[in-house]
Amino acid sequence: MQLITNIIQESVSVKQTIAANAPLLQNIEQAGWAMIAAFKQKKRVWLCGNGGSAADAQHIAAELSGRFYHDRPPLPAEALHVNTSYLTAVANDYGYEHVYSRLIEGFGSAGDVLIGISTSGKSVNVLNALKQAGNIGITTIGLCGEHTQTISQYCNMVVAVPSANTPRIQEAHILIGHIWCQMIETELFSLLA
Repeated sequence: MQLITNIIQESVSVKQTIAANAPLLQNIEQAGWAMIAAFKQKKRVWLCGNGGSAADAQHIAAELSGRFYHDRPPLPAEALHVNTSYLTAVANDYGYEHVYSRLIEGFGSAGDVLIGISTSGKSVNVLNALKQAGNIGITTIGLCGEHTQTISQYCNMVVAVPSANTPRIQEAHILIGHIWCQMIETELFSLLA
């Protein structure tokens, strides 16, 4: 029972730290407005990550392309890993480090947004995608933990959860993703959730 209590308290503590960090809240808001601006221009939001971060990318994309709180038109958002035939072909032929950057090169366009999710801030395939996105005028957002030295080199903005604990970072990433979804729905569809 104490283990469960400790885990919950750790998760709550990370979220309280985020709530008390005004610059981080501004970064979360700025990233949300970047996505709103892209959607208003009929552009796309792309997301990528590995493992749990890939699941988070797919989760956030589904909330945007499906629905969050309200029935409303779908938004063009996609996680880059969902085509497994593509993913395995490119990983086999070019290397796993290129699976996301090649999709961005093929489908991304200036004015889109790419959210690269990496709890460590060092995932090479995510960094390559962010770099490729920057080269073609895509707004780049890094969603990571407290280690930002590497990922920040490739991003227009970084949303860094103040933790080095992977599960706690991932829990906060979904919270932040849900904040963005609610911002986007409210602004684009004049809905008060």
